[in-house]
Amino acid sequence: MDSGTNTGGKSLVERAKAIILTPKSEWPVIAAEKETTGSILKGYVLPLAAIGPVASFIGGQLFGYGALFVRFRPGLMSGLTSAIISYIMAIISVFIIAWIANMLAPKFSGVEDKTGSFKLVAYSMTAGWLAGIFSLLPALSILGIVGLYSLYLFYVGAPELMKVPADKVLGYTAVTVVCAIVLGFIASAVTASVVGIFAGPALFSSDESSSSGTISVPGVGSIDTGEIEKMGKRMEDAASGKTKAVPVGSLKELMPESIGPYTRTSMETFGAGSMGASAQAEYTAGAKSFTLRIADFHGMGAIAAMGSAMGIEQSKEDEDSYEKTGTVNGQMQTEAWNTRTERGKFGRMVDDRFLVEADGSANSIEELKAAVSAIDPDDLENLVD
Repeated sequence: MDSGTNTGGKSLVERAKAIILTPKSEWPVIAAEKETTGSILKGYVLPLAAIGPVASFIGGQLFGYGALFVRFRPGLMSGLTSAIISYIMAIISVFIIAWIANMLAPKFSGVEDKTGSFKLVAYSMTAGWLAGIFSLLPALSILGIVGLYSLYLFYVGAPELMKVPADKVLGYTAVTVVCAIVLGFIASAVTASVVGIFAGPALFSSDESSSSGTISVPGVGSIDTGEIEKMGKRMEDAASGKTKAVPVGSLKELMPESIGPYTRTSMETFGAGSMGASAQAEYTAGAKSFTLRIADFHGMGAIAAMGSAMGIEQSKEDEDSYEKTGTVNGQMQTEAWNTRTERGKFGRMVDDRFLVEADGSANSIEELKAAVSAIDPDDLENLVD
């Protein structure tokens, strides 16, 4: 989304920053704007609601999920399907909660206003949507709890948008949340509540020294609103066809027939239209075998760029193994190795778009790194139109 995309005269970035940092002064501005449900949906809800599902999808493909001694990586197709379902349900939830908020308002001495209730819900969800970036690294997904600030935004906005008296707004907020949760469970087992218990505005702060501004979460990191704008632009270009996903055949051609002592024994490809494509091959040398994969995340790779900009990192080490994730030369990179099982993985993003990763058994982590290095980043970048 470019600087021309706006909601009520403000760009998405300006509106998101204002509603997070100065909600008490921003809600009256929103209430006075002559927006339609359609304009809010297209210019605000659709791009921001994509952050969580897409970040979760990329995080699952990059790092997988783990608990105790079990770790798994969802297949590309199943992960993509889950992301699409989550995105659809996130959008549907806006309409469901807006309907509930509109229906309940008169019961708390407020007024019915369909557009007002949609504004209230759509803009109050901003914190939850922005917090979805933490899903990029599964181990940090718990930090999405900062999205509970969305309830505070709803609480502050209800008197302006639905004219609920100050002495009844807490009850109105609580009942709306309870109804939304109950109806959400009925609607679908995969629908998640985007509001929760009260969390104050101290969770967020502003860095005015930045030309674009940042939204900071103390002890965790900052979300550069400029990165949100870049992300929206990339995703919009991908969805409109302005940029194209790399043909799956082009990725397949980059797979070498051999890597050191390892010989390619099988090949598999997957294409998902404008969403992206992937190619992976098995390489074997005696009892050792690993998978080398290349995935083009196309426009969705913008989420990974946000993760890099935030400096997301994680590390874990014990007697036999280690895992570490961080940003190297501006690109996200992950590495893991178990000396006892002689298994591990090494992966890195290229151009905030392509994932190149080797995963399996080898004589050392260096062999997996060599496999990744066999894919020249320049060759990948040359595939982009």
